[in-house]
Amino acid sequence: MFERALAILVKEFKQIFRDPRMKTVIFITPLIQILLFGYAANKDINYIPTAIYDKDNTAESRELIRKFTYSKYFVPEHYIYSDKEQNHILDKGLASVVIRIDRGFGRRLNAGKDAAVQLAYDGTDSNTAMVVMDYSNTIIGKYKYELLKQLAEERGLTPSVPYVDLRDRAWFNGNLISRNYYLPGVIATIVTMMSLLLSAMAIVKEKEIGTMEQLTVSPLRPIELIVGKLLPFAVIALIQITLITILGVLWFHIPLRGNLLLLLFGTCIYLFTTLGIGLFISTVSSTQQEAMMSVFLVYMPAVLLSGFAYPINNMPKIIQWLTFLNPLRYFLVVIRSIFLKGVGIEVLWSQLLPLAVMGLFVIGFSALRFRKSLG
Repeated sequence: MFERALAILVKEFKQIFRDPRMKTVIFITPLIQILLFGYAANKDINYIPTAIYDKDNTAESRELIRKFTYSKYFVPEHYIYSDKEQNHILDKGLASVVIRIDRGFGRRLNAGKDAAVQLAYDGTDSNTAMVVMDYSNTIIGKYKYELLKQLAEERGLTPSVPYVDLRDRAWFNGNLISRNYYLPGVIATIVTMMSLLLSAMAIVKEKEIGTMEQLTVSPLRPIELIVGKLLPFAVIALIQITLITILGVLWFHIPLRGNLLLLLFGTCIYLFTTLGIGLFISTVSSTQQEAMMSVFLVYMPAVLLSGFAYPINNMPKIIQWLTFLNPLRYFLVVIRSIFLKGVGIEVLWSQLLPLAVMGLFVIGFSALRFRKSLG
């Protein structure tokens, strides 16, 4: 059994490395993807194009504007002088936020009365809008504290105004760099796509060129054919994840705090599911185009329901339950925990165990389906 499976394995490797396009897809494409996503997958908002509309133009209004523009977030790009300009700025997307201070702002503050500041921001990007609100509230809060302290001193009251100093500490990602969170997920999605696609296309290709009939009448048993066909793609996936991990660590300085061998072990378990799904797709597809479309039909929901981009806890309850059937959900927890937390198998077993059970079921079911298709 071993010799015949090994012969198929060697044949697959020869076919792969004989095709220059296949070598490009396997080794160059993942590196290009990690480079592109490494720069693009960044939700850190450090630059907010800002328009200033100061109708009051007093020392108080200018001081508040200075608080905004001297922060590292709000970058003044436009100074406007009419309501029409304000609408034009937002309609054209020339600024993400307009800081508007109406007349009487300084006078009301000096009289000890409430004064309003309007922030008109572009809500089409809700994530940026929420960040703008948080940054703005922080700046306004500090301005109010300094104003209260100044008024207290001017009126001869105690200058010691209590102030709550929040001392927060972020574990595992101290600088809250979003790239550190997203890039391990990108690595997982690349491995998912490549292993699904390669395993699904391999057997369908044999059907198209007419060599599947030769394999079925050969002394090969179905299990030998499956092992010989899928094992090369498992090896390729492990090489890919090693290469893109090295690139992510060296180029983007993503911390790898855990054990690389544990990462490869978790990847091996995960590959049972992706290669099994790819094998199943190959049994129900007649052409490579059909197989490719089926892969994308599986891949997109898997990514969307994995927690890669959208928190699972924010999804409806029924969708949250469905995510437990998604192997990528477990693998994302594994890979992010190894990269950022540096935890070991004593913590990750709760993710690896259901992943292994799911993988054995998928590969077993797909093998039976493949055997039936041969018959």
